[in-house]
Amino acid sequence: MSASNGGVLSEENKNFFTAVQQPFPEILDGKINTAHFLESSRGVVVLVEKFGKVFAPVKYDMSGNIQKLSDRYITDTEKYKFLNDMILSEKEAGGIHVTDALLWLRRALHFFHEFFQCVLNDSRDGTRDEDLVPFLKKAYKETLERYHGWMAQQLFGLISRMCPCRSDLLLTLSLGHEGQEESVMRSLDDFLQGLNSNIQLLIEFYQTHGLESDVRV
Repeated sequence: MSASNGGVLSEENKNFFTAVQQPFPEILDGKINTAHFLESSRGVVVLVEKFGKVFAPVKYDMSGNIQKLSDRYITDTEKYKFLNDMILSEKEAGGIHVTDALLWLRRALHFFHEFFQCVLNDSRDGTRDEDLVPFLKKAYKETLERYHGWMAQQLFGLISRMCPCRSDLLLTLSLGHEGQEESVMRSLDDFLQGLNSNIQLLIEFYQTHGLESDVRV
């Protein structure tokens, strides 16, 4: 049982992904539920906060994009029930406000997905390296680097050096409980699968409708 369905969790099963993080929504007829997606994204921001104050720029960027999408959503919750419809409506009107916000939110989520996938793979193969900075750099290179100019890349280089070590991250994910790695990794695996399905659909959606941008920031 997870926090999202109101079930009571035993201490051994209670971790960030079961007690705090809302899983990302299931894809319904090729569409993503807006309210559910935004709530899940807010959970990722909570996780980013736990990386430390140096990650504040990442947190504020994600939070700002979530707020832009939320502000548009509440203007007509029925019309914008699905992210797809919100974005296509703006495209028809010739705007880019929420389209750009979702683009950058998706890229940030993709970055964290790739980072945590590295952590999961490292646990599975038994390596369990304490230094997670290489994973952060690998995820950045594969997702965000191509869209960042020199200044943004330098900022990331500074931030990446402050990445928590593996044992500290696991303690955070287990909500302070020792010896919960196996349970945490199972929950992480489930979470990443749901997140990835949302990311991949959005990538395809943006490509299909000509909404991708290679502009660097």
